[in-house]
Amino acid sequence: MKVLIIIPAYNEALNIEKTVKDVIKNTNYDYLVINDCSKDNTKEVCEKNGFNIVSLPINYGLTSGIQLGMKYAYKYNYDIVIQFDGDGQHKAKYLKDLVEKIEKDKMDIAVGSRFKNKKKPFSARMLGSRLIELAIKITTGKTIKDPTSGMRAYNKDAIKEFVTNSSLTPEPDTLVYMMKKGYKIEEVQVEMRDREFGESYLNPIKSIEYMINMFFSIIFIRAITRKKK
Repeated sequence: MKVLIIIPAYNEALNIEKTVKDVIKNTNYDYLVINDCSKDNTKEVCEKNGFNIVSLPINYGLTSGIQLGMKYAYKYNYDIVIQFDGDGQHKAKYLKDLVEKIEKDKMDIAVGSRFKNKKKPFSARMLGSRLIELAIKITTGKTIKDPTSGMRAYNKDAIKEFVTNSSLTPEPDTLVYMMKKGYKIEEVQVEMRDREFGESYLNPIKSIEYMINMFFSIIFIRAITRKKK
């Protein structure tokens, strides 16, 4: 089973070394850091450590970085691609569980979930997650308890779907698209760390905008997707 871990990174100089070394220590999978034209010295940290890295000439955003990784995986015939954040919040020890879910349980996509077997807290921070979870339930009839998780594994068919459909993003509405197309998705219980250094690009205002955009994309755009023949 040939596995590629895509690690998107933007201004993660303080986190990327620890993140990649965690991957190297806990797996024997290939990995590729996608440096999205960071303004800090993310690139230099990776090069100093001899990490596998592709640096983009301008800041394209997360979606373009993931699509680039998917095209790389498709070109070099990988069986599974795993999206793994570069900010240090994901734990590499759970990556084998995602691969096993696809390989043994014949899933198309496995989502690393903080809440599959644990109760989601009632907090303002989780309000958006609950709203998106509800939208997914309404449109697909299925429950994804941690829809905003950025730790996801995709099999060959899902990789090809990404490569051939440029509208797909590493966001919750793509999970709806995939389910409506007939792809099988299941969550795997994981634990995540709090971000140690740096700040998320989602400040309070952007978080609200993100939540609204995802809700409307799921309800009014992805909901009409037709199952593949």
